[in-house]
Amino acid sequence: MSIIVEQAEKARLAARRLRSVDHGSKDSTLRLIATRLREEAARIAEHNRRDLEAGQAAGLSSAMLDRLRMDPKTTQATARGVEQIAELPDPVGSIANMHQLQGGPLAGRQRIPLGVIAMIYESRPNVTVDAAALCLKSGNAVLLRGGKEAQHTNLVLGEIIRRALLDGGLPEDAVGIVPAGDRDGIRELVGLTGLVDLVIPRGGEGLIRFVAEHARVPVIQHYKGVCHLFLDAGCDVDQALRLAVNGKVQRPGVCNALECLLVHAADAARVLPKVARALLSEGVEIRGCPRTRELVPEAVAAADDDFGREYLDKIIAVRVVSDIDDALDHVARYGSNHSEAICTESQRNAQRWLREVDASCVLVNASTRFNDGGQLGLGAEIGISTSKLHAYGPMGLESLTTEKWVVIGEGHVRA
Repeated sequence: MSIIVEQAEKARLAARRLRSVDHGSKDSTLRLIATRLREEAARIAEHNRRDLEAGQAAGLSSAMLDRLRMDPKTTQATARGVEQIAELPDPVGSIANMHQLQGGPLAGRQRIPLGVIAMIYESRPNVTVDAAALCLKSGNAVLLRGGKEAQHTNLVLGEIIRRALLDGGLPEDAVGIVPAGDRDGIRELVGLTGLVDLVIPRGGEGLIRFVAEHARVPVIQHYKGVCHLFLDAGCDVDQALRLAVNGKVQRPGVCNALECLLVHAADAARVLPKVARALLSEGVEIRGCPRTRELVPEAVAAADDDFGREYLDKIIAVRVVSDIDDALDHVARYGSNHSEAICTESQRNAQRWLREVDASCVLVNASTRFNDGGQLGLGAEIGISTSKLHAYGPMGLESLTTEKWVVIGEGHVRA
């Protein structure tokens, strides 16, 4: 038996035990995890330093190194996130829509865990903690398969979490750290029908495609974030500037960062130079269409494949479009169903954008950076689904559960 199969079988047994664990026990264990993270912050940082040094030697970009970093400050923030999850209402066990059936018994739907979830992700070691905490709170066991670039950090985080589970009276195998190896290990993990109930991949386009092509269990894709901001004719320039800079510069290496700016041709001469200067002053490289380069001489010529790219860096594609229909067509062609924003003073165009754009989060006069579980009130998220079954957008606790029918009678039989 392989290590991965052994871990999955142990997780299956742990998931059965978690079904009977009460809310208080789960929450107290989450608080214990948060305490242990704080106590071990220095050791986590030391292991993380080894990953960062290896990443620098491998030539990872500054944005990718930012995603990989887990210093004491990051660990403190992650621990706070675990405590926030502990404070959230537990969806497991709740019964909704109870009604009386013809013939007498009561029927309704009870929310239950999914079972065993496999997370396959790259770079961010904080995902190890967030995913473990969310799965524990929602009554699921989880198998965490991070990338080689974060293997030292993930191993120490897994050790801390599993020890806290054991000390909290919960099955330590509810959280398993799958060894980071080659793609054969991923292929084995996503083929474990009967052991794994759901796979959630988070990472680059190549990883997502590989998982989707080889999985034999259901997959929810956390696909790349090709996020757009459309600056409509008549938009407020100061507002446009804030949305563009926040979306692109605050954290360029995350999936809800802005990757493409679309500007209405009728107002491009008024709006684009000011917005471009603000981006350039922040060290952003602009790759623009011919009209963009006329208005912004510092821009470099955009290649065909610059549109539809997730840069995850201080690079942005800019295109001047003829009108809102052209902008909608561009988003439909190049977007990734992640986050799409419009800056407009037109109520009609705002409503069109909300109605016609197909994305997990559609925004009016707000930064794409708001497409985040914490920002949207879910607590920490396990990912942002760009699939539509069974979740679309940030996945919090409720998205990690499903519903079963319950029928309560007093000896009732069907006529």
